[in-house]
Amino acid sequence: MDDNRTMAQLLEAPTVGYEDAIVVPEITTENFELKHGLLTLVQNKQSFGHDKEYPHAHIRYFNKITSTMKFPNVPSTSVKLMLFPFSLESATRIWLEKEPPRSILTWYDLVSKFINKFFPPSKTTNLRNEIMRFQQRFDETFYEAWDRFNDLLRACPHHGFSELHQLDTFYNALNSNDQDSLNSAAGGNFLDKMPRDCLIIIESKSKVCNSHNKPVVAKVSSSSSTPGISPDVAELKDMVKALLLEKKNKTQAPTPVKTVKESCVTCGGTHSYRNYPAIDGNV
Repeated sequence: MDDNRTMAQLLEAPTVGYEDAIVVPEITTENFELKHGLLTLVQNKQSFGHDKEYPHAHIRYFNKITSTMKFPNVPSTSVKLMLFPFSLESATRIWLEKEPPRSILTWYDLVSKFINKFFPPSKTTNLRNEIMRFQQRFDETFYEAWDRFNDLLRACPHHGFSELHQLDTFYNALNSNDQDSLNSAAGGNFLDKMPRDCLIIIESKSKVCNSHNKPVVAKVSSSSSTPGISPDVAELKDMVKALLLEKKNKTQAPTPVKTVKESCVTCGGTHSYRNYPAIDGNV
């Protein structure tokens, strides 16, 4: 059939093909609407697609927010499909806009595509290596080390390490003081305990986060007159003080000397008493 449209009509931009990538199932419930407060909660924790972001953490937070709202006769997955675009910004929003129209039909499809896009295999490899090479830092308490170790595990939930491997890795990453503390709590060798008992001991110890758990970096002598300062350091401080004082004295302007006029103590004249005229031969 011949197309009877004019050149101008043929050159017009098409008005079809702009459908969203996410297909939300039809909701037949009357008076259904998404509250503004729920949208605000979702937008307060948006994903930007930065390298330091973890999409698994974003999905967990999003599930927690959406689980707080229940709508009669409305599947929770439908609500999630409607809300998820509002949780995206910058790179993640651009990604969703570039997805083919009507290509995401279920919540599982959406999560799978989002995770695989912003959590490539290279990131999995890097996080697995960080877990395997984990070491307690010199200025890190037991609680801080355990918390950081768990952050790595949560960032990569598909790490594949068993509970036994996790506990063994963490124990061997600790400094000798914290290892001894775990052995003491276990009543012997910590690794002789069952994995579930080891986890209980670690969790119990991690709850006690005191300042004395900080490892001592360097010991100082207490024999100095200044507490916590070694004799060498105290001597150096005295030398610096002396140099600063000397420099201050050199730069300070000399105090002007007031001229004292001579006066005779005998007669009050303006001459020295040595020049007082002799009387009867007595000076």
